[in-house]
Amino acid sequence: MTPLGQALRVWCGLAGAPAWNMAADELLLQQADALGQAVLRFYSWDQSTASFGYFQRYVDVSVMTDLRPLIRRPTAGGLVCHDENEWTYSLVFPPSHSWWQLKAEESYRSVHDWVRRAFEDCSVATKLCAETQPSGPGQCFVGAEKNDLVYNGNKIAGAAQRRNRDGLLIQGSVQARATGIDYKAWKIAMLAESKCSEWQPPESFIAEATVLAKRKYAVEAHNQKR
Repeated sequence: MTPLGQALRVWCGLAGAPAWNMAADELLLQQADALGQAVLRFYSWDQSTASFGYFQRYVDVSVMTDLRPLIRRPTAGGLVCHDENEWTYSLVFPPSHSWWQLKAEESYRSVHDWVRRAFEDCSVATKLCAETQPSGPGQCFVGAEKNDLVYNGNKIAGAAQRRNRDGLLIQGSVQARATGIDYKAWKIAMLAESKCSEWQPPESFIAEATVLAKRKYAVEAHNQKR
Protein backbone atom coordinates (compact mmCIF):
# COMPACT_ATOMS: atom_id res chain seq x y z
CA MET A 1 0.00 0.00 0.00
CA THR A 2 2.70 2.50 0.93
CA PRO A 3 4.12 4.49 -2.00
CA LEU A 4 7.62 4.44 -0.56
CA GLY A 5 8.96 1.72 -2.82
CA GLN A 6 11.87 1.15 -0.44
CA ALA A 7 12.49 -0.44 2.93
CA LEU A 8 10.99 1.35 5.91
CA ARG A 9 12.13 1.40 9.52
CA VAL A 10 9.29 1.69 12.04
CA TRP A 11 9.83 3.19 15.48
CA CYS A 12 6.89 2.75 17.85
CA GLY A 13 7.84 5.14 20.61
CA LEU A 14 6.33 5.68 24.03
CA ALA A 15 4.63 8.85 25.26
CA GLY A 16 7.25 11.58 25.46
CA ALA A 17 7.59 15.08 26.83
CA PRO A 18 6.75 17.80 24.27
CA ALA A 19 10.31 19.13 24.08
CA TRP A 20 11.74 15.62 23.73
CA ASN A 21 9.32 14.70 20.96
CA MET A 22 10.40 17.70 18.89
CA ALA A 23 14.07 17.07 19.61
CA ALA A 24 13.77 13.43 18.53
CA ASP A 25 12.23 14.42 15.21
CA GLU A 26 14.89 17.05 14.55
CA LEU A 27 17.63 14.57 15.37
CA LEU A 28 16.10 11.99 13.03
CA LEU A 29 16.32 14.59 10.28
CA GLN A 30 19.93 15.43 11.14
CA GLN A 31 20.86 11.74 10.99
CA ALA A 32 18.64 10.79 8.01
CA ASP A 33 21.54 10.36 5.61
CA ALA A 34 23.49 8.17 8.05
CA LEU A 35 20.39 6.05 8.73
CA GLY A 36 20.09 5.46 5.00
CA GLN A 37 16.41 4.43 5.08
CA ALA A 38 13.07 6.10 5.63
CA VAL A 39 11.89 6.04 9.25
CA LEU A 40 8.24 6.12 10.33
CA ARG A 41 7.85 7.08 13.97
CA PHE A 42 4.59 6.66 15.86
CA TYR A 43 4.50 8.57 19.14
CA SER A 44 2.29 10.29 21.70
CA TRP A 45 2.55 12.96 24.39
CA ASP A 46 2.93 12.58 28.15
CA GLN A 47 0.78 15.69 28.65
CA SER A 48 -1.67 17.79 26.67
CA THR A 49 0.22 20.48 24.82
CA ALA A 50 0.22 22.58 21.66
CA SER A 51 2.83 22.95 18.94
CA PHE A 52 3.16 25.65 16.31
CA GLY A 53 5.02 26.11 13.07
CA TYR A 54 8.65 27.17 12.96
CA PHE A 55 7.85 30.41 11.12
CA GLN A 56 4.86 31.47 13.24
CA ARG A 57 5.01 34.31 15.75
CA TYR A 58 4.70 33.20 19.37
CA VAL A 59 2.71 36.29 20.30
CA ASP A 60 0.11 35.38 17.67
CA VAL A 61 -0.35 31.70 18.54
CA SER A 62 -0.18 32.17 22.32
CA VAL A 63 -3.66 33.73 22.34
CA MET A 64 -5.18 30.93 20.24
CA THR A 65 -4.95 28.24 22.94
CA ASP A 66 -4.68 27.92 26.70
CA LEU A 67 -2.63 24.72 26.39
CA ARG A 68 0.88 24.89 27.80
CA PRO A 69 3.63 24.18 27.11
CA LEU A 70 3.43 25.88 23.73
CA ILE A 71 6.31 24.56 21.71
CA ARG A 72 7.84 25.52 18.37
CA ARG A 73 8.14 22.66 15.88
CA PRO A 74 11.14 22.14 13.55
CA THR A 75 8.64 22.12 10.66
CA ALA A 76 6.32 24.80 9.29
CA GLY A 77 2.52 24.74 9.42
CA GLY A 78 0.05 26.06 11.97
CA LEU A 79 -1.03 25.57 15.56
CA VAL A 80 -1.88 21.98 16.55
CA CYS A 81 -3.34 20.84 19.88
CA HIS A 82 -2.07 17.48 21.09
CA ASP A 83 -3.97 15.30 23.57
CA GLU A 84 -5.01 11.67 24.16
CA ASN A 85 -7.35 11.77 21.14
CA GLU A 86 -4.61 12.64 18.65
CA TRP A 87 -2.40 10.22 16.73
CA THR A 88 1.02 11.68 15.97
CA TYR A 89 3.60 10.37 13.55
CA SER A 90 6.71 11.57 11.79
CA LEU A 91 8.39 10.43 8.60
CA VAL A 92 12.05 11.03 7.78
CA PHE A 93 13.65 10.40 4.40
CA PRO A 94 17.37 10.57 3.48
CA PRO A 95 18.44 12.67 0.46
CA SER A 96 18.89 9.43 -1.52
CA HIS A 97 15.18 8.60 -1.20
CA SER A 98 12.79 9.42 -4.04
CA TRP A 99 10.49 11.36 -1.68
CA TRP A 100 13.26 13.86 -0.93
CA GLN A 101 13.19 14.84 -4.61
CA LEU A 102 9.45 15.51 -4.65
CA LYS A 103 8.07 19.03 -4.65
CA ALA A 104 6.47 20.06 -1.35
CA GLU A 105 2.92 19.75 -2.69
CA GLU A 106 3.65 16.27 -4.05
CA SER A 107 5.10 14.91 -0.80
CA TYR A 108 2.20 16.47 1.12
CA ARG A 109 -0.35 14.84 -1.15
CA SER A 110 1.49 11.51 -1.08
CA VAL A 111 1.60 11.23 2.71
CA HIS A 112 -2.09 12.02 3.08
CA ASP A 113 -3.01 9.59 0.32
CA TRP A 114 -1.12 6.97 2.32
CA VAL A 115 -3.15 7.86 5.43
CA ARG A 116 -6.35 7.84 3.35
CA ARG A 117 -5.67 4.34 2.10
CA ALA A 118 -5.04 3.16 5.66
CA PHE A 119 -8.48 4.44 6.65
CA GLU A 120 -9.93 2.75 3.58
CA ASP A 121 -8.45 -0.55 4.78
CA CYS A 122 -10.29 0.11 8.07
CA SER A 123 -13.55 0.56 6.13
CA VAL A 124 -13.66 4.33 6.63
CA ALA A 125 -14.06 6.55 3.59
CA THR A 126 -12.01 9.75 3.66
CA LYS A 127 -10.75 11.99 0.86
CA LEU A 128 -8.11 14.55 0.09
CA CYS A 129 -9.30 18.13 0.22
CA ALA A 130 -9.47 19.37 -3.37
CA GLU A 131 -8.89 23.02 -2.52
CA THR A 132 -8.19 25.22 0.46
CA GLN A 133 -11.22 25.80 2.69
CA PRO A 134 -11.61 28.90 4.89
CA SER A 135 -9.76 28.52 8.16
CA GLY A 136 -8.93 30.30 11.37
CA PRO A 137 -5.67 32.26 11.06
CA GLY A 138 -2.72 30.03 11.91
CA GLN A 139 -4.78 27.12 13.24
CA CYS A 140 -4.12 23.79 11.59
CA PHE A 141 -7.43 22.04 12.29
CA VAL A 142 -9.75 24.97 11.58
CA GLY A 143 -10.70 24.68 7.91
CA ALA A 144 -8.42 22.68 5.62
CA GLU A 145 -5.59 23.14 3.18
CA LYS A 146 -5.39 21.49 -0.21
CA ASN A 147 -4.54 17.77 0.16
CA ASP A 148 -5.41 17.63 3.85
CA LEU A 149 -7.49 14.56 4.75
CA VAL A 150 -11.18 15.15 5.42
CA TYR A 151 -13.97 12.96 6.80
CA ASN A 152 -17.60 13.98 6.43
CA GLY A 153 -16.44 17.44 5.43
CA ASN A 154 -14.14 17.95 8.41
CA LYS A 155 -10.35 17.85 8.45
CA ILE A 156 -8.95 14.87 10.36
CA ALA A 157 -5.31 14.83 9.24
CA GLY A 158 -2.72 17.48 8.53
CA ALA A 159 1.05 17.65 8.32
CA ALA A 160 4.03 19.98 8.19
CA GLN A 161 7.32 19.53 6.36
CA ARG A 162 10.95 20.52 6.40
CA ARG A 163 13.30 19.64 3.57
CA ASN A 164 17.03 20.43 3.63
CA ARG A 165 20.34 18.87 2.67
CA ASP A 166 20.01 16.38 5.55
CA GLY A 167 16.73 14.94 4.30
CA LEU A 168 12.97 15.41 4.50
CA LEU A 169 10.98 15.52 7.76
CA ILE A 170 7.18 15.26 7.76
CA GLN A 171 5.33 15.67 11.06
CA GLY A 172 1.74 14.48 10.89
CA SER A 173 -1.30 14.77 13.14
CA VAL A 174 -4.41 12.58 12.85
CA GLN A 175 -7.49 13.53 14.87
CA ALA A 176 -9.86 10.72 13.97
CA ARG A 177 -12.09 10.30 17.00
CA ALA A 178 -15.18 10.85 14.85
CA THR A 179 -14.31 7.85 12.65
CA GLY A 180 -14.51 5.36 15.53
CA ILE A 181 -11.37 3.61 14.29
CA ASP A 182 -9.03 2.00 16.81
CA TYR A 183 -5.52 3.44 16.89
CA LYS A 184 -3.87 0.01 16.74
CA ALA A 185 -5.94 -0.98 13.70
CA TRP A 186 -4.96 2.22 11.92
CA LYS A 187 -1.24 1.68 12.62
CA ILE A 188 -1.45 -1.86 11.25
CA ALA A 189 -3.18 -0.54 8.14
CA MET A 190 -0.46 2.11 7.67
CA LEU A 191 2.13 -0.65 7.49
CA ALA A 192 0.19 -3.05 5.27
CA GLU A 193 2.07 -4.23 2.19
CA SER A 194 5.17 -2.26 3.13
CA LYS A 195 8.68 -3.60 3.49
CA CYS A 196 9.08 -2.56 7.10
CA SER A 197 11.22 -3.60 10.02
CA GLU A 198 10.84 -2.63 13.67
CA TRP A 199 13.54 -0.23 14.80
CA GLN A 200 14.65 1.26 18.08
CA PRO A 201 17.24 4.03 18.16
CA PRO A 202 20.48 3.36 20.05
CA GLU A 203 21.05 4.75 23.53
CA SER A 204 23.35 7.38 22.07
CA PHE A 205 20.43 8.77 20.05
CA ILE A 206 18.19 8.88 23.13
CA ALA A 207 20.87 10.71 25.10
CA GLU A 208 21.51 13.22 22.31
CA ALA A 209 17.79 13.91 21.90
CA THR A 210 17.51 14.50 25.65
CA VAL A 211 20.29 17.08 25.54
CA LEU A 212 18.78 18.79 22.47
CA ALA A 213 15.39 18.95 24.19
CA LYS A 214 16.84 20.65 27.27
CA ARG A 215 19.04 23.09 25.36
CA LYS A 216 16.53 24.06 22.67
CA TYR A 217 12.90 22.98 22.77
CA ALA A 218 12.40 23.37 26.52
CA VAL A 219 13.89 26.86 26.46
CA GLU A 220 11.49 29.82 26.31
CA ALA A 221 13.99 31.85 24.30
CA HIS A 222 13.72 29.33 21.46
CA ASN A 223 9.95 28.97 21.52
CA GLN A 224 9.49 32.74 21.72
CA LYS A 225 12.31 33.65 19.33
CA ARG A 226 9.87 35.38 16.95
